[in-house]
Amino acid sequence: MTGLEEDKARLILELRQNGITDDSFLRLMESIPRELFVPEAFRDHSYENSALPIDLGQTISQPLIVAMMTLALDVDKRTKVLEIGTGSGYQTVILSHLCRRVYSIERHRGLSKGAEKLFAQLNRHNITTKIGDGGMGWPEQAPFSRIIVTAAAADIPPVLVDQLSVGGIMVVPVGEHRDHQDLLKVRKTEAGIDVEDLGPVRFVPLLPGRPEAG
Repeated sequence: MTGLEEDKARLILELRQNGITDDSFLRLMESIPRELFVPEAFRDHSYENSALPIDLGQTISQPLIVAMMTLALDVDKRTKVLEIGTGSGYQTVILSHLCRRVYSIERHRGLSKGAEKLFAQLNRHNITTKIGDGGMGWPEQAPFSRIIVTAAAADIPPVLVDQLSVGGIMVVPVGEHRDHQDLLKVRKTEAGIDVEDLGPVRFVPLLPGRPEAG
């Protein structure tokens, strides 16, 4: 067993000890080469249960948080998912194995293009990407039965709630300050929304518009 394989086995054990007990989901996480999504300088840390920096001031989320968010979405092979914040593409690839199609928006062109190369390398053909303002969602493809937001919003984004189908679920970190964010599971009902707090998290902020470069 190589060093990375040993690290991966330790990570899966740690996830299990932290309440991620779905065997099929753990096998999926074990099968995805997280080292491909991590910059070369951090490759040796690929299977630590921690967030790692990627390009343009962004991060690849902690594996435990990725697992929590994915399982909270409760997707299946019929699910149409909107992802706000492609980032490295790691979360996107995990979702692509579990649902029918993932629509993923990234505001940084460089990150989006890098993720697209990895999607092709890993033969993930049910992912559609777009460069744009994630806070505006993807109205041309709405409604979505699931929405996952991988950056922290100041509040539950009403634009995204509007693009969620009735009965649908959105998982979104909320909080203006990085030290005071909560992961929320939002279920849309005929009457409005039901909100469940899944606990404290730390994410980069959800920013409007697109940067001038990158």
